[in-house]
Amino acid sequence: MRENIGVVVIGRNEGERLIRCLKSIAAMGQAMGRVVYVDSGSGDGSVAAARGLGVVTIDLDVSVPFTAGRARNAGMASLLELSPWIQFVQFVDGDCELAGTWFASAVEVFEQQAHTAVVAGRLRERFRQATIYNKLCDMEWDAPPGEAEACGGIAMVRVNAFVQAGGFDAGLIAGEEPELCLRLRRAGWKVWRLAEPMATHDAAMERFGQWWKRTLRGGHAFAEGAWMHGSVRGGHFVRNVYRALLWGIGVPGMLILSITVAIIWPPAFAAVAVLALAIFASGFRAMLWRRSLSDSFSDSVLYAVFCVIGKFPEALGVLRFHTLRLRNRRGGLVEYK
Repeated sequence: MRENIGVVVIGRNEGERLIRCLKSIAAMGQAMGRVVYVDSGSGDGSVAAARGLGVVTIDLDVSVPFTAGRARNAGMASLLELSPWIQFVQFVDGDCELAGTWFASAVEVFEQQAHTAVVAGRLRERFRQATIYNKLCDMEWDAPPGEAEACGGIAMVRVNAFVQAGGFDAGLIAGEEPELCLRLRRAGWKVWRLAEPMATHDAAMERFGQWWKRTLRGGHAFAEGAWMHGSVRGGHFVRNVYRALLWGIGVPGMLILSITVAIIWPPAFAAVAVLALAIFASGFRAMLWRRSLSDSFSDSVLYAVFCVIGKFPEALGVLRFHTLRLRNRRGGLVEYK
């Protein structure tokens, strides 16, 4: 048990998944007095369950829009009030279970690298083979180890770096982790990714509609991130926005137009062939990239197909953000569970 580590768990209607999450933390020897659970309006008894395990709980005010960043900031503030000496904080979502050796692996990096602000490890899907959508999540999280540009919401942070950066942007409905990592890197800190197991995640994605909503939320995050930091060198999420609009709206739109014209003027079928080939080439590149990461051929093809399809909801997410922006509004949570 390490006295200098705290844990912030966030959740909303996670039920049994939350219980497994909190028990995995206790199994690592973490004192429940240094674990804070932040609930975003659950109606399934999550708060009572957490309190029953001796965990400090926070109920967020329902009059203010819920976001993951807001919940994590609240958890960090509460944790530092209870234990101001804490140096490192593990953020974890209520649908995850931490790996037993993770704390030691993460803290070792912090102790060896004074300028590292965030350490993340390998996140695996608990029921990878249950659905193709779970499998896609597991593949998405398979990133190479080493210095990274960003991490996901499950990661350990150095407290003084987090506080200096001002924490998460509580107004972002998605993409709050890479946005924080961008600000940390601009301040001279590093983000580090390890190959060691960090946690298992239970996406519980069983339907295409869930995957579509999750991908649309990603498009919204790309658009908002680019709007906030697009002028920074490297253009935060700018390329992601351009790709979403090009492959989600531009190329498919030109393909439909070319098919329509070709019905009247057959030579236009040449344009149809070129555009169809471009879409195929885009998917083929995604497949080759996954093969380079040692994925099987079938998994690589699956990933490539959904990369192509995913540009449609991503583009809609981009349009959603800018539509709301022009109306001087911010989007609410896009929940896929």
